[in-house]
Amino acid sequence: MSDKAMRVARVVSVVAATMISLSCGTNYVYSAWAPQFAERLRLSSTESNLIGTAANLGMYASGIPVGILVDSKGPRLSNTLLTISEAYDLGPGAKSVPILCFFSLLTGIGSCAAFSASLKSAALNFPHHRGTATAFPLAAFGLSAFFFSTLSSLAFPGNTSDFLFLLAVGTFTIVFVSLFFLRVIPHPAVYDALPDNNTHLRTDSNQLRRPKSAETRRSLEHELVNEASAISYSGIEETSSLISSSSSSSPGDVAYDEEGVVNANSDNSHHLDIRGMGLLPKVEFWQLFILMGLLTGVGLMTINNIGNDAQALWSHYDDSADPKFIQKWQAMHVSILSLMSFAGRLISGVGSDLIVKKLGMSRFWCLVASSSVFSIGQICAMNIENPHHLWAVSGLTGLAYGFLFGVFPTMVSEAFGVHGLSQNWGCMTLAPVISGNIFNLLYGSVYDHHSNVLPGGERDCPDGLQCYRSAYLVTFGSSLAGVAISLWCIHAERKRKARRQRDRRVEGREA
Repeated sequence: MSDKAMRVARVVSVVAATMISLSCGTNYVYSAWAPQFAERLRLSSTESNLIGTAANLGMYASGIPVGILVDSKGPRLSNTLLTISEAYDLGPGAKSVPILCFFSLLTGIGSCAAFSASLKSAALNFPHHRGTATAFPLAAFGLSAFFFSTLSSLAFPGNTSDFLFLLAVGTFTIVFVSLFFLRVIPHPAVYDALPDNNTHLRTDSNQLRRPKSAETRRSLEHELVNEASAISYSGIEETSSLISSSSSSSPGDVAYDEEGVVNANSDNSHHLDIRGMGLLPKVEFWQLFILMGLLTGVGLMTINNIGNDAQALWSHYDDSADPKFIQKWQAMHVSILSLMSFAGRLISGVGSDLIVKKLGMSRFWCLVASSSVFSIGQICAMNIENPHHLWAVSGLTGLAYGFLFGVFPTMVSEAFGVHGLSQNWGCMTLAPVISGNIFNLLYGSVYDHHSNVLPGGERDCPDGLQCYRSAYLVTFGSSLAGVAISLWCIHAERKRKARRQRDRRVEGREA
């Protein structure tokens, strides 16, 4: 295959990965059809939240096994898993809550598998431009809810059954067709492992002395470059690790510290490798895990229930509002959530680099921003009674949720190393399983407490804001806790950096 044909094939593969990612974020469109679905099947708000929570459980709890599957078997098998999972949704309808939860769980697992495979294939096809290559699947995932809700509102306005059929057929078809174009094209130049006899190229030693003269230093650097260029190359396979393929620093990545010492560990994320049970004794792990749980739980509760918020406010504000009219507003809020989440991911991802590199500040400030925006969103949710203003809740929640997920993977890699990022990120995504369940079930319990069961079995909450206000009091407290813990983490991080700098100066003077 010629170089031009290989470049075209890689671009086609990234396009396929982007299309697959577009089908992976449909869990976040749940609130657009959940109220009508619950009304048709005579489900309580708690039962409806159980179904939505099952999808989140599949999406987040399967992170570790899915990461192992993607790394060991390649992206195509993972996408086949999503295709099978979505095929279950094409089967006969079910009214049993456990069966509905099982099907919802399958969609979450399939979405996680396909999204992981999409990111891996995009990153491996463009190893030197991973940020740009993976930006497209990430953006598509964030826009998934907006895409399907907008398409449904245009093609099937007010028709929940057709909307569900669109989700089932659309996700299945997009993934199935894109699967044939998703592949990893081998590269002719990727580093192999260094030969054992090249011990002088090892970078695991703590310190190297700066050469006495500039001429000697230039000679050493020239030797390093020449020997690095002699390393053998091989192609990338589909089962290559997403992280480790290019995560190690090159021989030329040499940094001199203030005491004139060459520090081989100047980029700790390239040399750290903490994973599995090794995370448990680390204070940093529990800091990030708790923050992840507190803030994602806040976001998931609104994401899954913004449709119920809209229905409760409209039923109280204008009891003559047509169900199709209310459904349009529900779809609009889902679109706002999706678009603002997309914007938040971009702002946080780029902004965190600017904060660190230009201002010399901590990435935790992005989490302070996220939890602060969450707090403002919860205040709005507890006070807005006019449904025309509910966009503030959906917009702020989407923005804060995007801030959170735009920076969190980078923080995990910096804390524990890039080599185990896939596994460590899977551990972190267990936090939303816990908090998401708690907050969603809390919302359902509060909503059911204010609801009346009509003669036909339908449930109606005529109390407007009071239908769910108590639930947002709890998430407001969770958001404030997120602000406090983030600020404490910044303080602790400053103390650790100051201690390391003192130790480095002492070592330099002793040497």
